[in-house]
Amino acid sequence: MPEQAPSRLERRKARTRAALVQAAQTLIADGKTTVSVLEITQAADVGLGSFYNHFETKEQLYRAAVEDALDAHGALLDELTAGLDDPAQVFAQSFRLTGRLHRKNPELSKVLLHYGLDLATSESGLAPRARRDIEAAARAGRFTVDDAELAMVTVAGAALCLGRLLHRQPERDDAEAADRVTEDLLRMLGLPAVEAHEICSRPLPGLDTAA
Repeated sequence: MPEQAPSRLERRKARTRAALVQAAQTLIADGKTTVSVLEITQAADVGLGSFYNHFETKEQLYRAAVEDALDAHGALLDELTAGLDDPAQVFAQSFRLTGRLHRKNPELSKVLLHYGLDLATSESGLAPRARRDIEAAARAGRFTVDDAELAMVTVAGAALCLGRLLHRQPERDDAEAADRVTEDLLRMLGLPAVEAHEICSRPLPGLDTAA
């Protein structure tokens, strides 16, 4: 049987939840995580009672906002690396694109950086995708990695520190910085220096080309 289209009530509830999540993401990016529920609903342009139809606490909303941001960026990376056969290139391209995200979408970048340490061990978003790519490259003999969890510590630390650096130094070339850090990571993970440089010199799909 074909699935029924969402009812008007379901569509309205989905719009309300999306507005609350987007408002929370903006507040997180601005560092305003101590505001009241009333201020959140005002920012989302929804009624106060609507908040409690979707979330029990502000903390629950903020977690949903971060998970939504993570899943959105992770899905974007999956789309932009689809069709690549080399897992080492998949990892490199994802990291290079994420480095460019900090300038391309500063609000999303700030959401990710605000919860950076928690995200390094998250089961959704970027961390499991990076771990997947590292393990795939190790199985294929492209990376020399004995412990994927320890490799993730270095990768996550590099990603977070790169993002913070790019926010603090707006004059720095974000593409060049992202590519140089990616190249260093590839060498650390076992690729020869010449190959690591070549992979990081390849053209990238634009972040605007994703569906």
